[in-house]
Amino acid sequence: MENTKKIKLFIGLSYLLIFCLFLYFFFSKFSLEEITSYEFLREYRSYLIGVKNSNLFLTLIFFLFLTILWVFPFLGFATPVALIGGFIFGKWVGTIVVVLGLTIGSTFLYIFGNFFLKDLIRRKFLNKFANLEYKIKKSEFVYLLIYRIVGGIPWQLQCLLPTLFNVKIKNYFFATLIGLFPGIFLAVSIGSGLEKIIYNNLEVPGAFDIISSPDIYIPLLAFFGLVIITIILRKFFYKN
Repeated sequence: MENTKKIKLFIGLSYLLIFCLFLYFFFSKFSLEEITSYEFLREYRSYLIGVKNSNLFLTLIFFLFLTILWVFPFLGFATPVALIGGFIFGKWVGTIVVVLGLTIGSTFLYIFGNFFLKDLIRRKFLNKFANLEYKIKKSEFVYLLIYRIVGGIPWQLQCLLPTLFNVKIKNYFFATLIGLFPGIFLAVSIGSGLEKIIYNNLEVPGAFDIISSPDIYIPLLAFFGLVIITIILRKFFYKN
């Protein structure tokens, strides 16, 4: 229990330190007026794309590394990196690098949870999710895959809950890799669509112009459709 408190304190202080350092360096270079302007977005869209085009491989490795760190040890969730990945790399390359980074990061988090947080997770969540034990033991990979697809649990907890069932790392990794793909692809597509809108508009586009763009409304509609499907599937997956 004492180790758990120390770990939580370390993570909390790390978040605070990184956030404060980011704000310090960011606002030492840019004013609030600059970062709230549309011209700022256009300039840094050009800057990010230029960095990517100058050395795609190194940019991909750096972004992959940051995505892994975002998940572990900093317990970040998937949506921000998916939008940024789509904005910089486009739909397909962005999806691959984001899914891979999230998968590696969540696997590290799962391994860490197995060593240090297992007792805490069992005390707090075993009774609530005991019905999953039989399903996962019946067919570990298949049910882990469904578990990743249907979601319905906060990202960080979703990464750690399989410690209850001692799942194999290999099954955890590949179920996560495949299960994250549909949702991440749609989020990355929205990020890619936003980049195209900024590139194609010299002036600030209206809300209707953004929503009516096929690069935005098609992945949004698909995303809402996926949410509805997963809500229906959750009723069957999590029931006793």
